[in-house]
Amino acid sequence: MKGIFSAKKRDGTTYYRASVTYKGKHISLGSSDSMETASMLYENARLVLRSPELTPDKYSDGMKPLSFHKFVCLSNFRDNNIYIKTPVYLHRTYFSYHLDMDTELKFDLEDLFYYSSHTIQRRGNHLFVADFGLQERVLARYDIPGFAVPGKDYRFVNGDKTDLRYSNVDVINPVKNIRRRREGRDEVFNVKMHINGDWNIGSFPTHEMAIIAYNKALDEAKKHGLKKRTEVIDIPDGLSHALYAKIYSTIELPAKYLEYLSGFKAES
Repeated sequence: MKGIFSAKKRDGTTYYRASVTYKGKHISLGSSDSMETASMLYENARLVLRSPELTPDKYSDGMKPLSFHKFVCLSNFRDNNIYIKTPVYLHRTYFSYHLDMDTELKFDLEDLFYYSSHTIQRRGNHLFVADFGLQERVLARYDIPGFAVPGKDYRFVNGDKTDLRYSNVDVINPVKNIRRRREGRDEVFNVKMHINGDWNIGSFPTHEMAIIAYNKALDEAKKHGLKKRTEVIDIPDGLSHALYAKIYSTIELPAKYLEYLSGFKAES
C-alpha cells in the first residue's frame, strides 16, 4: 500500500512502517505489527497535511494511531513550511510547545533553536530536558535555581505558569553568581566568585554543572579559611549524589583562582 513498507524484526516476524512525503520531505510516522494500523497512520497524516482547520487544539481520539506529538509536527509543517521534530507550532511573535493535549507552553522565538532539538519532559511539577547527560530544568534558563519558591523567588507576571516568555518571568531572587549568556549559537552558564573582586570560575553547558562548579569554588575558598557568608547551593533536582560527586571531581578550577587562595591560611 502507498506509504506502507514491510520489514523484518530480528526474530523474523513482519512489521509495517508508515511514512509520508510532503513538500519534498520524507517523514517517518511510526510502525506497527498490523498493516491496517500502519495504513491508518498514513491516512490520518495525509488528512492533517491537507486540512488547515486541523490545528493542534483539534486533535481527538479519531486521529489515532497518529500520536498527538506527530499531529503537532505535521500541522506546523503544513502551515509554516518548516518541519520541527519536537511538538512545536509557530506563531507570528512566539511559539507553542505542546507538551500534551492539555498543556501548551509559550516561548519567545529566540528559544526556538534550543527547543527544536530538546524534548521537554515533566516530572511532578518540574519541567526538564535531557542535556549533556543531565536533567536540565526549563526554569534554569531563567537563572532560577532548583530550590527557588514560586511567588517568593520568581513569579509569572500574568499568572500563567505555562507562559514562559521572558517578559512574563519575573526573577525576584536570582543566583547572583551564575549568569546565562550566549557563545555563538550555544548558550552557556558563566560562574563568578566574589572575593575582593570577581573571579571568573568558567562557563558550563548547563545550569546544574554551573551550580556544581560554584559549590566547588566556594568549598575551596572555605578550605583556605575564607569565611564566606554565602552557602553552597543544594543539589539540583533529579541529580543523584553519585552523579553530583562525579561531575564535582571532573571540574577544574582556574589556576589563578587557586593561586590566589593559596595566599590565605588553610583551615587545620
